Amino acid sequence: MDESITATEADAAAWQPLPARARLLFATSRTGLAIPAAIAGFVVFRVLDLPAIAGLLIGALLMGGLGLWLGLRQFRHVAWRLDDEGLAIRRGRLFQRETRVPATRVQHLDLKRGPWQRRRQLATLVVHTAGTRHSAVTVPHLDEHDAERLRDVLGRQIDSDDD
Repeated sequence: MDESITATEADAAAWQPLPARARLLFATSRTGLAIPAAIAGFVVFRVLDLPAIAGLLIGALLMGGLGLWLGLRQFRHVAWRLDDEGLAIRRGRLFQRETRVPATRVQHLDLKRGPWQRRRQLATLVVHTAGTRHSAVTVPHLDEHDAERLRDVLGRQIDSDDD
């Protein structure tokens, strides 16, 4: 019995990065940090008797820039993989987190597409597993065709388990 992995099996089990067109959505997902920072800058500059509008702008620019940077770094370090055992999601670089969802644990699947995702042909796959109401794994900003394929493959596993 030959246990060597063929090229197609290795490709199927390889980690898949998110599409490049998801980069902007990841970058802007962290810019919400700018709002509380702008308010804090406004208050601090007001207390120090400095031009409050300068504090507002400095806080917004600093934290908005930090949010963009964090979002871009997060984008580069998210990948997914579908193999015979199920779905795996890898996140992070310094603090890596890998989540594996065995196909046998999948209860149901959702695809979510916001307006910005539809514009970029992206989708978020939500995999609900057995357990509490918080037992869901989300893979944001997948290529919409990959998300549909993952939903269909994992959904067929659910249907075959029910038979």
